[in-house]
Amino acid sequence: MSCGEIMKQIFPGIWQWAWFSDEKQLDFNGLFLMVGEHKILVDPPPMTAEARSFVRRNGPVDYIIVTNRDHLREAAAYQAEFTCRLYVPEADAAQMDVTPTKRYTDGELLPGGIWAIRLSDQKSPGESALFLDRGQGIMIVGDALIGKPAGAVSLLPAEKYPDAAKVKDGLRRLLKYNFDGLVVGDGVSILAGAKPVVERFLSLPS
Repeated sequence: MSCGEIMKQIFPGIWQWAWFSDEKQLDFNGLFLMVGEHKILVDPPPMTAEARSFVRRNGPVDYIIVTNRDHLREAAAYQAEFTCRLYVPEADAAQMDVTPTKRYTDGELLPGGIWAIRLSDQKSPGESALFLDRGQGIMIVGDALIGKPAGAVSLLPAEKYPDAAKVKDGLRRLLKYNFDGLVVGDGVSILAGAKPVVERFLSLPS
């Protein structure tokens, strides 16, 4: 059994809602972004009636962006419901049971001024972070980093990766960007002071 939460504003123009997974004992987080004229959902888990009502009041949704093949979640259902465009990572598209509007690639500027950053040697070949150069910088990740315990980051279990020894090297690419907020798809997001937390974690021996 799982339960949802209502929308919570975490940054200007960015709202998050959570769906608690009993199986994983983690919040699965979705985002609703209002960036310029664009309304965007990222990695959307199920919404409560309140969350859906909030999105409808503030919509219409133009785009859904998915960070990796395992974060489709409710994207196909919401693509149909909101009649919007669906963007997925090109390297994961063949393993996703959807018909995306677009397959995005590394370094691409997506709607809303979101930069796509493909991370090598992760759980799936298309694992991507999304960078928003707003405020002091916001980094959005799917399965690349888990927000657990609160205020810290961790990785998925080693068996989830093709080569667990290479995972942290692939994640060091995140440090080329200036970000203060880290918004995670699973767990608890770090809303300030996130880059030093990630830096420290990646410097630890695996």
